[in-house]
Amino acid sequence: MLLAYRRALPLLRIPFSIYLMPVYWFGLSALPQAVAPGRAAAVFLILHLLVYPASNGYNSYYDRDEGSIGGLKRPPKVSEELIHLVWLFDALAVLGAALLSPLFAALVAVYLLVSKAYSYEGVRLKKYPFLSTAVVVVFQGAFTFLMTQVGVGAPTGAILESSNLLLALVSTLFLCGSYPLTQVYQHQEDRQRGDQTLSLWLGIRGTFLFAGVGLLAGAVLMAIAYWLRHELRNLLIFLVATGPVVFLFTRWAWAVWHNPAAADYEHTMRMNQVSSLCLSGAFLVMLILSYV
Repeated sequence: MLLAYRRALPLLRIPFSIYLMPVYWFGLSALPQAVAPGRAAAVFLILHLLVYPASNGYNSYYDRDEGSIGGLKRPPKVSEELIHLVWLFDALAVLGAALLSPLFAALVAVYLLVSKAYSYEGVRLKKYPFLSTAVVVVFQGAFTFLMTQVGVGAPTGAILESSNLLLALVSTLFLCGSYPLTQVYQHQEDRQRGDQTLSLWLGIRGTFLFAGVGLLAGAVLMAIAYWLRHELRNLLIFLVATGPVVFLFTRWAWAVWHNPAAADYEHTMRMNQVSSLCLSGAFLVMLILSYV
């Protein structure tokens, strides 16, 4: 029995949570005051070891992918043990969040419910390209940005301050640009399941054009927000740190334009890895320098 659960565990894709870290660090770096390290660590663990894996596992349970998925080149077969792990992780996430604050627990519960509506066969938002994209980029972007700040105990005034909300919007724009890229290698499986993802609707070249516009819009709005906050140092850090991301994206787009087969799993995962590490590093440096 334990062996069956061990076989199901990889489908939670816990290491894949690293790709969602930038929003957490972005949320912390935007706060004007220091936060308690222990509380910040607890929020990090709840989100990245419980919430995201539970969402990943639920998605895998209903998708039953046979080809590569984010973080798993060859996913194991789905079993009933997977859904048991999902419910366990859901419960631990909400319980852990409740120990920090009731509001944080409520936000975590909302996130988990929305993520299930994305995959659940009775609703399956994934079938609707624009609605599913809007839900994902808002909840993995601005919602998580603000949820992180609530979790670490930031004052309501700081969370609702206009420039902070502007940065929350930036996180959604960045997700809007990067999210379709995570779908670009799954067109065949999505088509077979009847899921009309945004990337499938846009086509391969259209996906890269859409991503470029979304990422550029996010960068411009971030520059405006940092200028309004008199944080030009943060803007400089961001520009330096994202240089490798821009280079890699441009080179990948050029390759795909000439050979659509380059829109594959390996290139997608490399793009995710580099962008996640560079952005997380940038926001972490901003956070550290704010305490100096």
